[in-house]
Amino acid sequence: MALSTFAGGRLWGARYGTGRPWALALHGWARDHHDFDEVLAGLDAVALDLPGHGVAPEPPEAWSTRQYAEWVAPVLRDLGGGPWVVVGHSFGARVAVQLAAATEEADQNGLVDALVLTGAPLAPSPAGRTSRPSIAYRTGRVLHRAGLVSGTRMEKLRRKHGSDDYRQASPVMRGVLVKAVGETASAAYLPSLRAWAAAGKPLELVWWERDQQASLDGVLSGLGGLPAARATVVPGTGHLVSREMVGEIRAALLRHQPA
Repeated sequence: MALSTFAGGRLWGARYGTGRPWALALHGWARDHHDFDEVLAGLDAVALDLPGHGVAPEPPEAWSTRQYAEWVAPVLRDLGGGPWVVVGHSFGARVAVQLAAATEEADQNGLVDALVLTGAPLAPSPAGRTSRPSIAYRTGRVLHRAGLVSGTRMEKLRRKHGSDDYRQASPVMRGVLVKAVGETASAAYLPSLRAWAAAGKPLELVWWERDQQASLDGVLSGLGGLPAARATVVPGTGHLVSREMVGEIRAALLRHQPA
């Protein structure tokens, strides 16, 4: 699909189909809108490049996922006003939850009609399995804040001990990633997600069976068995929107296509 601009040229992405869009797709970290090309083929939909990914410029500062949602929201209004089905993968799922919450708070409860989340790191594992930075990195960070370790030395520690995503990101995007990871660790997304499901709003969870980067158990535990949530588990391991996931994500979207 050819690139398009939205919201007065502020956002970039692709438009699918020929009718009024009803589905919005938000990609994961270090990915772009192309992850949803097969999922959205033939549907009336839009997939965006989130700021700092694909062709979209970085945000002016280290945004929270709520700020990303506020940046995306004009697309929903400008392209017809809903109802929308929002699908998000990984980082994009974090933004999707915030987007749904923001539209509800703004008394636009008909704008987002359903959420489809896949590989969404929205909560820590209930088993308590969390990864912490190494002692060397944590010590270096404390000493750097105290002015006892130089910026050059601290950058070497970041590159040695940080995740691949962290090492490859720019300073601004590192700040974005740190905020998002902190939100997951504190289960900050769960109150909004519980309120969404408790209100009877459709919620689809599509997961690899052995996703090592996002805990489905953590999300389900946080929801407390609310019946509005439907979980589809795909056998195998992985995290990205791969070809094996396309059919399940597309089916979840179509279950909530507006009449």
